[in-house]
Amino acid sequence: MSPEAATGVLCMAYGSPSNEADIPAYYTHIRGGRNPSREALKELTGRYRAIGGGSPLTAITRAQAAALGERLGMRTFVGMKHAAPFVGDGAAEAREAGIQRLVGLPLAPHFADMSLGGYQRTLASAWDRELVFIPGFHDHPAFIAAVRTVLAESLAESWPDHLFFTAHSLPARIVAEGDGYYDRLLVSCRLVEAGMKLPGWEFAFQSASTTGEPWLGPDLLDAVERSGARNVLVCPIGFVADHLEILYDLDVEAQDFARSKGIKIRRTASFNTRPEFIEAMAAVVKDALGARGSEWREQ
Repeated sequence: MSPEAATGVLCMAYGSPSNEADIPAYYTHIRGGRNPSREALKELTGRYRAIGGGSPLTAITRAQAAALGERLGMRTFVGMKHAAPFVGDGAAEAREAGIQRLVGLPLAPHFADMSLGGYQRTLASAWDRELVFIPGFHDHPAFIAAVRTVLAESLAESWPDHLFFTAHSLPARIVAEGDGYYDRLLVSCRLVEAGMKLPGWEFAFQSASTTGEPWLGPDLLDAVERSGARNVLVCPIGFVADHLEILYDLDVEAQDFARSKGIKIRRTASFNTRPEFIEAMAAVVKDALGARGSEWREQ
């Protein structure tokens, strides 16, 4: 059996409801089986209605996986953390396909035990053959180059007063627990800056949940208001696809905020299936496998 036939890649993402009817089950799964309150469910449903009733994340992840598989000449599979097809479903599909060595690739650049660590534990429990898990790619040169590409496009359109890099906030207690999530985010930003001219920038978090405990900050909208900038560019460096955190938090909520303040906020394009991102993921997988040369089918 050739290396390409024996090895597969499981592309993993957070998951999302495909339509409004799926929202209650999705939200309950996120909460570990605990039903959300009626008010919380209504609020989340309203957000999904604002972006069309569902999220394109699963379809985008499937397209990313297909493009990556074509680029690598390997079988690729999809597994979601909180929605079908689940991580275990993707692992089962890979097993049925005869895969002996599986690369677990969460489509998120920055490792935190609370987030990507969950993918790793779930996949490890569902896969009984050789497993290569990729714990993020925040400092991979190909990823950094891809970020520079989308940033350069936005900067060429117009030069902002201020740039904000963002990622999903997490409970602040992870810092006391020694998690390097925040440090990894700053490393990515500084690597991007090292290779191109940027306006003044800072890092801010977005998409914090209301769980009754402090979350990492500053919050993006608070930081924008405090900056006094009138023309703002946001680069959501922690995300690689369009989903609720992009389509609602940045394209709806942040735009409502901008209009109320008489300022302009725009964002860099999401990677989705952009060629430079697929190339970056191919490089990440190759490096994780330590593969070079004729073992791989180059395209």
